[in-house]
Amino acid sequence: MNRIQTLESALKRIEELEKENAELKEQLEYYKKRKASGRQRHNAKWMKIYNDFVTCYEQGMAMIEIAERNGISERSVYRYKAYYEEGKGSMKKEKGGK
Repeated sequence: MNRIQTLESALKRIEELEKENAELKEQLEYYKKRKASGRQRHNAKWMKIYNDFVTCYEQGMAMIEIAERNGISERSVYRYKAYYEEGKGSMKKEKGGK
């Protein structure tokens, strides 16, 4: 970093830094207001579909029927199934089962 020799150069540098700071604040506000991307897990819609999946799955309904019933892809139904199986596995471990 250059050493500042005069008062004028110091004031000029302060002005440059304040301008840079204002630009960075604008960028920060943009990122704060931006919506997070990616799949949102466990919001109300997700829980509604998951609960319906559990009910249908435990009744023996086919995966494709569950997908059509909820208006989701078959791949999503298999994600729900994996989550369901994971939850059942952790419950068995807590109870001391296999």
